[in-house]
Amino acid sequence: MIPRSTFTRRLVAGAALLLAGAPAFAQTALPLAELGAGMYRIEAEVAHTFETRQTGLMNRTTMPLHRGMVFVFPEARAHCMWMKNTLLPLSVAFVDERGRVINIEDMQPQTADNHCAAGPARFALEMNLGWFAERGIKAGDTLRGFDRLPAPR
Repeated sequence: MIPRSTFTRRLVAGAALLLAGAPAFAQTALPLAELGAGMYRIEAEVAHTFETRQTGLMNRTTMPLHRGMVFVFPEARAHCMWMKNTLLPLSVAFVDERGRVINIEDMQPQTADNHCAAGPARFALEMNLGWFAERGIKAGDTLRGFDRLPAPR
């Protein structure tokens, strides 16, 4: 028999491990889309529902270099992003319905600053901080694969 205090500690520790893994599991359950920027391939998790757009990349501590998240919005407008509960520094490209980059903003972790599209955007693509600049991708460039994304819900 395990003493009650030891049993309780193990039970709490086990529950904490399960809860700690829950956000990662839920986030990896998102659909993936292959996007392209110049010669670069992007594996993007698709946030196309209200709930997944609200959660975004919150609580993540790492993200692979070629990985990102694309937000699919119901309508084209000057959408804004912020970094509440987001632990990673990110760059966001706001993209129109044809896949053209409107503007790119750098965002610092755990801030409430608004980062907004400079024009009507249907999509926002978040990548690790500096990803676009390091590859010479800028406003006016056209990205591939946005026409194959699921419709927003």
